[in-house]
Order: sequence, then C-alpha cells, then structure tokens
Amino acid sequence: MKATGILNLDIDELEEKIKSMYRNVALDPHKPYHFEMGMGLARKLGYSPLELVDVPAAAVDSFAGVGYHFDLAAIRPGEKVLDLGSGSGMDLFIAAKKTGTHGIAFGVDMTGEQLEKARKLAAEHRFRNTSIVKAYVEELPFADGAFDVVISNGVINLSADKDRCFREVSRVLKQGGRMAISDIVTEMHLPENITCNASLWAACIGGAFQEDHYSQIIENAGMRHIQVMHNTSYKFISKSAEAASKQYGVKSVSLRADKI
Repeated sequence: MKATGILNLDIDELEEKIKSMYRNVALDPHKPYHFEMGMGLARKLGYSPLELVDVPAAAVDSFAGVGYHFDLAAIRPGEKVLDLGSGSGMDLFIAAKKTGTHGIAFGVDMTGEQLEKARKLAAEHRFRNTSIVKAYVEELPFADGAFDVVISNGVINLSADKDRCFREVSRVLKQGGRMAISDIVTEMHLPENITCNASLWAACIGGAFQEDHYSQIIENAGMRHIQVMHNTSYKFISKSAEAASKQYGVKSVSLRADKI
C-alpha cells in the first residue's frame, strides 16, 4: 500500500488490518462485521435477480460492497473491464457476463485469500473471460488506455493514496472511457483520532474523504463527473461505525466519471 499525507497513520499497520479484515470476509463471511454482507445486502443495494443468477453463491456470500453502479457503468458486449479490489468476485463475474464472450473482465486485489477464492470460483464455474491479478490499486500492472470501463465497490476509501489511485484509473482508461464506482465519503472532515485509526480505515470509515474533496481529486486525475447518486439503503451496523456515520455524515455514494 502506498504512502498517505496523514502523518500519524502507520501504513504497514493499515495494510495488515485491511488484509486481515478481508481475509476473514473471504474465509468466514458469516461472522459479524461492521457492515452487512451477502445476498441480502446485494438485493438491498439494487442488484437484480437476473444479474445474480449465474454468480457463484460463495462469491455472493463474501460480497461486502457499499452500492450499486452497473447502471452507471453501462457495460456493453465486447468491452474490456477492470474491477478494482475485486475480492471474491461477485462484481467481477457480473461484469464478465455483461461484456460477454468477446470481452474480458480483469480483477485486481491485494489479499491472497480473496484472490485464491475468486480464481477457484472462476475455474469451477467456467468464467473463461476473467483474469484475476494480485496488485495494488495505486499501482496497476496494465498499459495506458487498456480499458473501456473501470468499476470498484467500497474499495478506494481504503486506499492511503487516493490521488494516485484515481490517476492510475485515468491512465488505464481509454479516451472517453468511464469509471463507475461505489464508495464511502463524508459530509464533514474526519478528525485525526479517526483518520489515524487503522481499524476504522479497515472498516471503511477512517479513510473516507469529504465528498467535495473526493470529487476534486477525480477531476484532478483527468476525469469529468457525469452523475452522483446517494445510496440511502446502505447502513453500517456496528455501534462504533453507526456513531461515526451519524456524527460526520459518513455515507455511500455511486458515481460515474468519464476520462476527458
């Protein structure tokens, strides 16, 4: 994980906390977390039964996204799609279905157990138009202009260098390509006792940027906002996460931005 401007945040500790959290999400999706998971969450956020029908149940079980953005992504047959922080693969498999046999969906993740689970499910369920790569979202192993669409669900808030992450998204998108993501943002600036808490980062709270700042760094990376939606159906479920959400306006949004 790459550096951050938050001086008192231990980046190595943060990476280990995030890997530990999402290792558990892959291996034990039914234990209690700060957030909802699985089929119930997917349906609440707006995923349709038709989208989920051919997705492996084990991938759905480990789904821990924060919104729905496939309507914004508008993936077409034959397109090349990249899923940042693809986890156990639910969104990746949906993207692979939408892009069809003449397209391909790449997933990147930094957690070994998530990668292993997604690769196993892709092989078992014959998703031949997928490729799953170990990588950091701040340093993508792809050529400039490689993708038509970049998607991500609840992941970029975990990055300690969001500016670099969005620059990488812009770099790998084709001219006129589109980014459609769901993520956690805030209405108010978070205090240091939250932003320097690696556990709260791993729970998708501590690393959330104020919404206007988040939008600005997307535009600074060379993308233009097209649409933003607030996901009012998404809720944190632990007491500590709920408290931070209420006090600082921590919330989920889905947005589309096109490469200029």
